[in-house]
Amino acid sequence: MNPNNPSCCQLKNIKLHLDNYSKIFIRVLPIYWAFLTFMLLRPSVKVDPIFLFQGVDKVVHFGIFTVLSFCFMAALPRLRFSVSLVILLVYALLTEVFQGIMKNGRTFELLDIVADTAGILTGIFIYRQMNKRK
Repeated sequence: MNPNNPSCCQLKNIKLHLDNYSKIFIRVLPIYWAFLTFMLLRPSVKVDPIFLFQGVDKVVHFGIFTVLSFCFMAALPRLRFSVSLVILLVYALLTEVFQGIMKNGRTFELLDIVADTAGILTGIFIYRQMNKRK
């Protein structure tokens, strides 16, 4: 058996494993996405700055969008990369635009979109690396 040419049975096992992932994440994704939307668009909450550092919100944006993109890719593995990327980037942009429009103590920040984009790409990268190992 050539490692560069996996057998039909190996490909079926990989596909079955990905389908199991998909079944789990197709249920997790809408819950996480709804919670994330609520958290991103709710009124701003003042946090004690003693435990935080300047720019901690960018780290948070990076983390939540990493998780979102990983869940999205795992839930919809057959969706083309470009379509997935556009959907996630549009969502990131729209949440920032709505934060600026809603006047609820939050503002539109370009650096948040940068952090969101980095998180999206990281989540997709992690998902793809995990799939290479299987």
